[in-house]
Amino acid sequence: MPTTADNSTTPMGDQPIISHTQPFVDRRNTPVAPAVERRQFANSYDGLSSQARELAQAIDQYKVRHRRRFITFEEMLSVIESLGYHKGS
Repeated sequence: MPTTADNSTTPMGDQPIISHTQPFVDRRNTPVAPAVERRQFANSYDGLSSQARELAQAIDQYKVRHRRRFITFEEMLSVIESLGYHKGS
């Protein structure tokens, strides 16, 4: 079996064993600030008209209820229709 400069053997025989001087840091167990819910429109509805605000809030409620970060056009259409909108003839 081949050996490295420090006389340790390599398991595969072709690559030297690399020793790390820095300890492994497991970041999965570190405290993390709670995630802020991401919004498709914005976190503020201040600049929207009343109809746009109603739509944005309905979409946000849909996303929370269905645990979705982003929605499809079909889902958006169903939200719009649930607010009573329909295509005129």
